[in-house]
Amino acid sequence: MAEYVFRKMVDEAGLADSIEVSSAATTDDEIWSDTGSPVYPPVERLLKENGMDPKEKRAVRLTVDDYDKYDYFVGMDDENLSDMKLTLNGDPKRKCSLLLDYTHHPRSVADPWYTRDFQKTWDDVDHGCRAFLEFLKKRHFKG
Repeated sequence: MAEYVFRKMVDEAGLADSIEVSSAATTDDEIWSDTGSPVYPPVERLLKENGMDPKEKRAVRLTVDDYDKYDYFVGMDDENLSDMKLTLNGDPKRKCSLLLDYTHHPRSVADPWYTRDFQKTWDDVDHGCRAFLEFLKKRHFKG
């Protein structure tokens, strides 16, 4: 969800040529026989309702090599953050954070797996992505 929401915001801000947006699973739970699972159906519906089509998306696994490739690793909850740091062999350059760390109310994104409230998760992701984009604009695109 966050990949698509953030990518749309980056596109609308005219920064698609400057900001690469990607996502990866922090565990093998979403990867079966080397094939990533598709977007979960309730999330797919929300994305489509908001003008995004994730039909081609398949989960891929985060790897240690990704640490040198990307500048930021943004997780949804503390478990994601812990799994990212484990996979990446730590975080010596402090690239890892939670999405809602960029807001005025840092916390984990509501997990719809447990809450079944996909709209609440959507709201958290939207809020966090907006805040993260503002952070990036101030830090890297001044003027």
